[in-house]
Amino acid sequence: MQGVALVFLGIAGAAHAQNHPFGSHHQPYHSSTLSVSAGTAAADSATSDFYWKWKIRYVEAGCQPDEYRIRASTGDGAYVVSEGQGYGMLIAVMMAGQDPQAREIFDGLHRYNRRHPSQNNPDLVAWAQDVNCRDILDHDSATDGDLDIAYALLLAHKQWGSSGSINYASEATRVLNAIAKSNVNPTTRLVNLGDWAMLQDDPAYYYATRSSDWMLGHFRGFIGHTSTDWSRVLSAHQTLIETMQTKYASSTGLVPDFIVNTHTTPKPASANFLEAPHDGRYSWNASRVPWRLGIDAAISGDTRSRNAASMISRWIRGKTGGKPNNIRAGYYLDGRQIESYNDMVFMAPFAVAATTDAGGQAWLDSLWNQIVSTGPTEDYYGDTLKLLVMLSVSRNWMTP
Repeated sequence: MQGVALVFLGIAGAAHAQNHPFGSHHQPYHSSTLSVSAGTAAADSATSDFYWKWKIRYVEAGCQPDEYRIRASTGDGAYVVSEGQGYGMLIAVMMAGQDPQAREIFDGLHRYNRRHPSQNNPDLVAWAQDVNCRDILDHDSATDGDLDIAYALLLAHKQWGSSGSINYASEATRVLNAIAKSNVNPTTRLVNLGDWAMLQDDPAYYYATRSSDWMLGHFRGFIGHTSTDWSRVLSAHQTLIETMQTKYASSTGLVPDFIVNTHTTPKPASANFLEAPHDGRYSWNASRVPWRLGIDAAISGDTRSRNAASMISRWIRGKTGGKPNNIRAGYYLDGRQIESYNDMVFMAPFAVAATTDAGGQAWLDSLWNQIVSTGPTEDYYGDTLKLLVMLSVSRNWMTP
């Protein structure tokens, strides 16, 4: 299907110059950040190799000839989700120079997004579509997709400039202003669950947040790009992380999928608060937290971010005896396992946190070797998180 899509779009041989091609490692990481012992060339090669496998499986044409979409097929009827579109844009902009189609894919993803506006704020993206590109499941936004899309647009401006058919800088500003209006709680300065949450009379949702949306590096990168005080947003999330780790996970550092009562006394959500019985535990959403916290700590060196990420890394390193195969798919906040099996969704993100763990070199290498040696799972979520982690650990991540 992928080959058909590329010919259909008529861009199979197109290439564009980029300012920071994959493998240039132009973005400095903090001096204390660990690197895999395999070396830079090997890490780049493994990341590039997996990218091509990921692309074949998940990047395809949209329903218009100038569109691309990421095939998610989540199981609830959603063939495409805004989270996947954001992930795809991040990957495309960072793979520029390795994939000559990177910019065409990025632009096609963006055009798809613009044709699916949220019903609440048209500058954000409706979070789900079916295989025929019809909006489904409430037609409103999800904060994680909005944030990644805005960040990717800033990266595109840095990578390619904004003088082409899409003014990336202008588009980033438009989306960031919409996020500030509809995705950031004006009282707590924390990101909400989506633009629909701002319309809720129920404080349970109005004052709730999803831990996997705590994209500290994004907030740091947004500073200075709009009039919003993103430094306050960053600080508010770091304070909440410290509160949750200290009060509910002092021995593990784990955070739950969802947190409620953020305006008074934050606490883990109850079972089935929004998605599943484990909404108040370290489950399929929070599994991304070691990556999100870890990449900010790895690049910025921020003490608060490093403390949060390294606390999680030290715990899981000890919990597993330094063996990645002992990681399990979800944990109670006190460290008891939820499931008896392992999954890439849970394993891969720990590798980014491990780069902040002063005693974690062997652990990082073990995780990296396990990640690289594991083939595609044929699961969009696990494979995509794996690729994003590989971009982070191989030092190919970008900041605006």
